[in-house]
Amino acid sequence: MASKRNSQAWAEAKKRCRLNEADIQMAKELGMTPKSLIKNIPTPNQQWKAPVKVWIRDLYEEKFNRVLTVRPTVSEELKRNPKVLEKPIVSERWDDEEDLPF
Repeated sequence: MASKRNSQAWAEAKKRCRLNEADIQMAKELGMTPKSLIKNIPTPNQQWKAPVKVWIRDLYEEKFNRVLTVRPTVSEELKRNPKVLEKPIVSERWDDEEDLPF
């Protein structure tokens, strides 16, 4: 029961603070709670305060000297047929000319 509430709290913090999975992982490694993230959302009159996403990254980088990144997922089509990405570049305007107009 507690893990369900905890996962719901993290989902709420992710949505309200506009975080991605790497940001959530960094916040967890820093020992933050979902409630602390939501409490630190800057209000319009707190122009000096960084967004939660930036705040987490700055704290994480300061503590661990690196920042986690999200790896883009590759679609199933590209996994099956990697040659989809390899399309020849064909130019109709500049056929075999070395001089470019710029």
